Amino acid sequence: MKYYFAPMEGPTGYIYRRLHKKHFHHIDKYFSPFIVANQKGIKNRELKDILPENNQGVVLIPQILAGHAADFIQTAKDIRDLGYQEINLNLGCPSGTVVSKGRGSGFLAKTAELDHFLEEIFTAAVTKISVKTRLGKEHPEEFYKLIEIFNKYPIEELIIHPRIQKDFYDNTPNLLIFKEGLNLSKNAVCYNGDLFTVKDCNVFSADFPEVHCLMLGRGLIANPGLIGELKSGVTLQKDVLKAFHDEIYEEYKGILFGDRNILFKMKELWNYMITIFSDYKKYGKKIRKAEKLRDYEEVVTRLFSEQEILVGAGFTKYK
Repeated sequence: MKYYFAPMEGPTGYIYRRLHKKHFHHIDKYFSPFIVANQKGIKNRELKDILPENNQGVVLIPQILAGHAADFIQTAKDIRDLGYQEINLNLGCPSGTVVSKGRGSGFLAKTAELDHFLEEIFTAAVTKISVKTRLGKEHPEEFYKLIEIFNKYPIEELIIHPRIQKDFYDNTPNLLIFKEGLNLSKNAVCYNGDLFTVKDCNVFSADFPEVHCLMLGRGLIANPGLIGELKSGVTLQKDVLKAFHDEIYEEYKGILFGDRNILFKMKELWNYMITIFSDYKKYGKKIRKAEKLRDYEEVVTRLFSEQEILVGAGFTKYK
């Protein structure tokens, strides 16, 4: 089984990826948050995130968000010139601002334009191209037409998140349509969607033994050692998680100015990680309310000292 770390805007930048690889050693590929394709060059913030020197030791697949083939091709060339041999096309982002511009999962509703777009970018053959997609924009049955289009092209891997755009991250992944798509696809398929615990992954693998690649996002941020547990049965230990946390914290303190900016980045991670601890709600509330680094450090120290990581716990939405 291959395991991929899904791209998540905010939490999984280059600092996180590099340190995750240092402390946990079981991810086959990390995917960058999307780069918006254009003719003017990659923006500095996006470029910094994918620079090879910032991702040493990490197998990184840059992801592109595009609505026009010419923009994709130019940005793909810019990324290739950095040394990358594979790029991922984002056809999954459900954000309203992205969809309104006909990008991400918004592109899925325009099948004729999408087909032409794919023909152009695969004809250009700048790099290998994998695709991350949803089932459609409005209805899951849209995927039958989409899979016909995808089958026309030599996609490196088709990563399927079996929700529609309107679902965002609610409702349950549609495994019935996924199964049909899996059977119909001429390209290799990777599954993505609601794999939060070891149990989730094992149940999915038992139901779909023919799938040999899983992409995880929220579940891996909540429990960074999840894949190690899947592979070896060794559960995440507090000292390992604390060492990982402490290095991320120190690196953010080194590059960000002001308590507020540092705390914003750390709070993004704790939105996920806090839910694997016992009695986590009161600590999560205090982390959210922290306005000074000293207050943050105090509550995190107490959390690691007073609470335990729950066996089998995974990402859970909480308020």
